[in-house]
Amino acid sequence: MGGCFMEKKLALIKEWIHKAHNDLGIAKLALENQAEFTDAICFHCQQAVEEYLKAYLIHRDVEFKKTHSISYLLDLVRDIEEVSDELYQNAEIIESYAVEIRYPDNWYEPTKEEALEVYNVAVVFKKSVLDRINKPESY
Repeated sequence: MGGCFMEKKLALIKEWIHKAHNDLGIAKLALENQAEFTDAICFHCQQAVEEYLKAYLIHRDVEFKKTHSISYLLDLVRDIEEVSDELYQNAEIIESYAVEIRYPDNWYEPTKEEALEVYNVAVVFKKSVLDRINKPESY
């Protein structure tokens, strides 16, 4: 791979991770200070998971379509390596917070317990993705 391409790839990975960290960070701030904003907490957690997975797919040179589907992104990861049942179960928990929760016609108010669970799921994805990206043999 040429140096310029590799630099652009690494910059894009860092940008996705930065966005994911910001989304997860705002979710954490809301949990700690405005826990009643559960729909926003869940939305930002879903966004973070999506962004972490996209960073990893770019890291592994896997192309993906524009999507908010966590299960689609996980399927792409599974095409190149093993994905635990736990991550798929977590994807089911967080998947619905991408779009549906943002619009009044399908909107509902998650409980604070749900928001905390979704946040914890996002943290699991963050750790999984960052551990994989930081493995020396994955370069």
